[in-house]
Amino acid sequence: MAHNLQQCRVIIEKAVSVGARALFLPEASDYIASSPAETRALVRSTRESEFVRGLQEEARSANLAINVGIHEPTEDGKKVKNTLIWIDGCGEIVQRYQKLHLFDVDIEGGPILMESKSVEKGMRILPPFDTPVGRVGLTICFDLRFPEISLALKRQNCQIITFPSAFTTQTGKAHWDVLLRARAIECQSYVVAAAQVGAHNEKRTSYGHSSIISPWGEIVAQSGGVSLGPEIISANIDLDFVARVKREMPLYRRT
Repeated sequence: MAHNLQQCRVIIEKAVSVGARALFLPEASDYIASSPAETRALVRSTRESEFVRGLQEEARSANLAINVGIHEPTEDGKKVKNTLIWIDGCGEIVQRYQKLHLFDVDIEGGPILMESKSVEKGMRILPPFDTPVGRVGLTICFDLRFPEISLALKRQNCQIITFPSAFTTQTGKAHWDVLLRARAIECQSYVVAAAQVGAHNEKRTSYGHSSIISPWGEIVAQSGGVSLGPEIISANIDLDFVARVKREMPLYRRT
């Protein structure tokens, strides 16, 4: 985790250098383990996590909001939580979302992953909240395949929806761009999807291609699929454009 924190510090420095008002980091930025047992063994509370405390210090020092995916312990200690926290510019954790849909897949010729063996599912959608870059709604990775969450956030006047992810290479090549663009178009919101990239261990490799999508479904910025060290993509979030898209093409629910 110390290595990951140092990688994040490099990213924060780059974000500050381009004048970012908020930084969005991927799912499970603290660690990706090679087994359920290791996932449970590495987890720490936010008060005890050197990774989280380090990010809080960086946020406070730079006056930069940071959205980051981490692991947190469950009450009974049998599993962990896959959560997304919002650290404000004062370094305080002010929002927390727990992943609703867990990645349990068995793809022929592809990955066999059972997130539910070590992760406790979340039970509620977090309402959107105001931030320096707009009204943000939080989701995580596999939630991307369930449009009901994003549509619920849209109905609560969300302007930006996050999908921090660690998509597998096989599923990413097939579905990543089209799903992100679909969520942006149907919700008429910006989509910000910070993505892990490259090999984590002998069992896991992530697709990468961090993306920012406009409310019109355009890919505003996107990184590559090869790990070249810590990198950022950036874009201006135009809230007037969000309002214009909604005004010019009102999507009133009829069903």
